[in-house]
Amino acid sequence: MGTADLHIHTRYGDGMATVPELLRYVAQRGGIDVIAVTEHDTLRAAGEAREMHARGDYPFGLVTGMEVTTLDGHLLALFIDEPVPSFRRMEETLVAIHRLGGLAVVPHPLSWLTRSVSAKVLDRIAAIGNDAVHFDAIEEYNLSPAGRVTSARVRRLNRERFHLPAVGSSDAHFLQAIGSALTSFEGTTPDDLRRAIAAGTTAGAAGRAPRMSELGYRNIALQQWRGMMATPRNMGWAPTIRSFIISRARHRPAPGAAPEDPAR
Repeated sequence: MGTADLHIHTRYGDGMATVPELLRYVAQRGGIDVIAVTEHDTLRAAGEAREMHARGDYPFGLVTGMEVTTLDGHLLALFIDEPVPSFRRMEETLVAIHRLGGLAVVPHPLSWLTRSVSAKVLDRIAAIGNDAVHFDAIEEYNLSPAGRVTSARVRRLNRERFHLPAVGSSDAHFLQAIGSALTSFEGTTPDDLRRAIAAGTTAGAAGRAPRMSELGYRNIALQQWRGMMATPRNMGWAPTIRSFIISRARHRPAPGAAPEDPAR
């Protein structure tokens, strides 16, 4: 069985490591067969990683991707060679990813600590369920602070209701977090991984996440600031603020409406 970490950030977004540092660390760490570089709203990091990976002799495979900001939450676009437009409805974003031959994976689902896909959106997309508008997998394990708070509920709801292929990802913003959650699959290459996701035979698993003291409190504060700036830096402040306002308005309950069931 192979292992993959499908959600890793760099300094092109809100991560703390450069692309060369990232590739060197994964090679030295060992134990991971495939990684995906998935920066917020840009393919720049993945493109640089692909060029370096092609020139080097790295003991792991590489998937190019990005974490797309949609009006309904973040979405990983994997196995793509062209950027996917940000700030669109989920349905439109899914069509764009699949048109490029990519896979759409739900990161840190249901989390209230960052822009995340809600149970309501998961149900909405499942009701459509055609070849273009569908999720290909869901992170059942995400060891970032945002993903950790809802992982148990995501696993329960996925098994009871969503029935999506399960993956695990570190959502690493620090090198030490890479591999803290992993996807297991039959084979060892990116092509093997893609086939396993399509067949629904992948599984997610949690490893060890680094302690705050290991990362350094000053570094954590700096990373949090970078997190607030990542999408505006890549997309500009005006569209970022506009998309936030639209998203908040869309999720605000109508006057007199009952609040959404937290179990959803």
